Amino acid sequence: MTDRSVDEMSFEEAMAELEQVLGQLERGDVALDDSIKLYERGALLKKRCETKLKEAEEKVAAITLDGDGNPAGLKPVDGL
Repeated sequence: MTDRSVDEMSFEEAMAELEQVLGQLERGDVALDDSIKLYERGALLKKRCETKLKEAEEKVAAITLDGDGNPAGLKPVDGL
């Protein structure tokens, strides 16, 4: 677990740390207080991953198609 702000992490970084957190919690060899901190960190990492995935989905949804279904360009997405 790092002290780096979750808000600064890419999807891949957040997912990698989330996997580490889950591994530690699943092993069950962590003290209760540390388990609580890991759980809280994991919740933040999960939220970050969900946010980054939603942003990616919105960008993909904004790709416009021509009459034949081929990509024709990008439509701006509000807020991105």
